[in-house]
Amino acid sequence: MASRYRTLERARLAKLLPELLLAGQLIDRSAMAWCISAFGRDEMAAIAIEEWMAASPIYTRRMQRALGYEGDDVITIFKGLQLDIGAPPQFMDFRYTVHDRRHGEFHLDHCGALMDVEPLGEAYVRAMCHDIEDPTFDATAVATNPRAQVRPIHRPPRTPPDRQPHCAWTVVIDDSHPPVSESTGCTRLRRSKAATLDLEPIDRGDDGMADYSGPLLADLDFGTFSRSALARMADEVCVQMHLLHLGFRDAVRDRVDAEQSRKLCTKQLVGIAGIAAERIHAGLGLPCGIEGALRTLELHPLLNPAAYVDAELSGDAVRVRHSPAHADGSWITLCGPGDVAALQAIVRAVDPHLDVRVEGDATDWSARVFRRDEPAKEFDEVAVTRVSTGAAFVFQPRRSLPITPVTSTTRTGGQRP
Repeated sequence: MASRYRTLERARLAKLLPELLLAGQLIDRSAMAWCISAFGRDEMAAIAIEEWMAASPIYTRRMQRALGYEGDDVITIFKGLQLDIGAPPQFMDFRYTVHDRRHGEFHLDHCGALMDVEPLGEAYVRAMCHDIEDPTFDATAVATNPRAQVRPIHRPPRTPPDRQPHCAWTVVIDDSHPPVSESTGCTRLRRSKAATLDLEPIDRGDDGMADYSGPLLADLDFGTFSRSALARMADEVCVQMHLLHLGFRDAVRDRVDAEQSRKLCTKQLVGIAGIAAERIHAGLGLPCGIEGALRTLELHPLLNPAAYVDAELSGDAVRVRHSPAHADGSWITLCGPGDVAALQAIVRAVDPHLDVRVEGDATDWSARVFRRDEPAKEFDEVAVTRVSTGAAFVFQPRRSLPITPVTSTTRTGGQRP
């Protein structure tokens, strides 16, 4: 099916891409607070590790193929990070250094995730920056080269407390390194419809860049890509979100029964549904009222890509039918006649007076948007996600300057100040 994102002009797609990448990052801000409540901090960290290790190798390889930059070197790894929901631009401000094909470094001038957890104390910082990062960075790199190792130069807890950059890492590919194997969760997730989903190919006749096969750029100016490439990237970013959710769902299912798992997954969805809708609506300057709510729904990751979620918008309603997303048990299965909270969170992000009325069955239903006299209170799940600094983060324009490989053979090792 044709991408719904092709309905946007090129300039608006360029604005949407960073919003979608940031929304993917905020999925965990939505989910993990509820996991801490249900399981405690240590199990929350274990769930985060399992979900990212399951999803990231699959979606990293998908984006490489889609944008034509497949390879086995550090440049390929760095390009992947620039198009990864784990590293949305500016909010996770990665700066890259390339020494040669097998040696590189990156540091973060700003880490929004750190800004979110530092107020919670050192134990939470260590859980994220040590326990979670160590296995998940290598799991992401394995999609490019199983002998790549990502190791810290320095990382939080920050000493002194205002240390800049927030963290710094080396990336080294060496044949002597023991190869990293994909996790059991990743092997399981490869059987999903999302992992193997065919999407609309990029039209190489469109104006602008059709791929990312050229040099590594310090920052991606999405406006330099073609409309067709941007639509494919947007669809791929939505696939990343679905895969991350499925990885989360599987990790939770390994710990609790089906009913409790569904409750936690629904909380995750409601929280990110509301914040993502709010940012998409504002970022694209969409209309208010029912018209704006339907357009926001049409562009929301809940209903995308079109090849994954069968949804048709007409008038003041959306019709959803059985699709690959239902077969996977992805987000759309948490919506329907008996589960309206996520849809409500989306339309209320446009106008708190809006609501939805859903009719049909679990895999074939229609949701009609209407207006109530009294505004609704924000869902607790949305309020929890809003605590993240990402909810109000403002993107700034940046130029796409190429990164020149460092010619010196001297590497920082552990010496970065």
